Amino acid sequence: MSDKVTFTAAAIRLLGDRGFTDDPDIVTPWLTDWRGRYTGKAIGMASPANTGDVSLLVKLCAQHNVAIVPQGGNSGMSGGATPDESGDAVILSLRRMNAIREMRPDQKMVTCDAGVILQDLHDEAAKWRLRFPLTLGGKGSATIGGLISTNAGGTQVLRHGTMRAQVTGLEVVLPSGEVLNTLIPLKKDNRGFDLKQMFIGSEGTMGIVTAATLHLADAITDRAVLWAGLNRVGRADELLKLSQKLRGDSLEGFEVLPHRCLSAVLNYLPDARSPLEGEYPWYALIELVAKQDQQDQLQNWAEEILQDGLDQGLIEDGTIAANETQAEQFWQLRDSISPAERAIGPAMQHDISVPVDDMADFISHAVPAVENRFSGTQAIAFGHLGDGNVHFHVLAPTGAIPGKWEEEDGKKISYFVHDLVTHWKGSISAEHGIGQMKRDELGRLGDPVSLSLLRTVKSALDPANLFNPGKLIPPQSDR
Repeated sequence: MSDKVTFTAAAIRLLGDRGFTDDPDIVTPWLTDWRGRYTGKAIGMASPANTGDVSLLVKLCAQHNVAIVPQGGNSGMSGGATPDESGDAVILSLRRMNAIREMRPDQKMVTCDAGVILQDLHDEAAKWRLRFPLTLGGKGSATIGGLISTNAGGTQVLRHGTMRAQVTGLEVVLPSGEVLNTLIPLKKDNRGFDLKQMFIGSEGTMGIVTAATLHLADAITDRAVLWAGLNRVGRADELLKLSQKLRGDSLEGFEVLPHRCLSAVLNYLPDARSPLEGEYPWYALIELVAKQDQQDQLQNWAEEILQDGLDQGLIEDGTIAANETQAEQFWQLRDSISPAERAIGPAMQHDISVPVDDMADFISHAVPAVENRFSGTQAIAFGHLGDGNVHFHVLAPTGAIPGKWEEEDGKKISYFVHDLVTHWKGSISAEHGIGQMKRDELGRLGDPVSLSLLRTVKSALDPANLFNPGKLIPPQSDR
């Protein structure tokens, strides 16, 4: 028998038929990333039921020198959960590990398995009049473990921070098979390094997150959602500052998008319509939230921002959602940008950040710079202006051949965009992770000292390089 056959038989004995499969009909759908840019091969897919099984599987993989590619909802944007083409790895799916282990409403904390779907956590917290204060368009498929592994952001980072800010404890299976357990949070603990932090954002390269203890927040009694038309993106920056000055303690989200994005979404969603009668170069989507004792004031707060924005010439026209249904419709326009864009054709997607105060100027400079440099392309920037993170996408010229265009012109475009971001003292990965898509770019542009430390930690924890190889950590170079 081949080594792969021997390993497969051992894995089935260990995890059972439900816990390990090499059936192509089951495995194949999970070999390609959400964007369809990366497709790999695998020995099979492991679906352990608990942390003990994960630990035993890791030890088995070490014995057979089999690499492990952890996977949550497979909704990542950087190819971080897709195996390579060697076929020498197993996919480790944590989707069976989906239990809410403990809800502590008085402490506003929850401990849950890594395979819990974000939407399911939202629903569970709501039963206790609480909420998990992180959301994004893929909440119906993204898992808690995946969100931790990429230090995901979303539309509420402005007020609550990224995933890192929500985590108070982790359970992690190390490459040795040992289990690190820091699930019980302590207000004060000065026993050396805060070890859980090195696994947040590490994309499964140093440990496999199997459970987490997370912060919860009070449920929102009500919200007000504003949609404003602007004549230039610089007005959005001024409107953000006005909103923070007037209602910073209630400002939950501040998103921007150009008319190009809105137009694409309206064409993509047959029943969608623009919130405003006129067309404007840019739009801002603003959300304010209120607790129970503030509910009566919420409408006044929203009207204050809208009126002051109009009076100061920041807003050309605007509207406030009349009810929750309309508020959801406003957010659907924002959340549908990526699928609407994907329906148009090939694009190079960049998840970047620059200092908040510089973002509007960066967009105003970078969009024409890219379009002038690469004839026929359309550059669009949209997203979380409030925390200095936008999705900077470059759409291919009409007639571009999918696959070929990304490999040729697309790579040149990404180099150019990342050089611009670096010049503006920003990051080439704000919230989607590095994965395999940006690994080499991190090696090209990253700080040599930081990269050396990354490699040192990786080598110390995973000397055989079996945990998600080829992701995040750039190879050593001579630069």
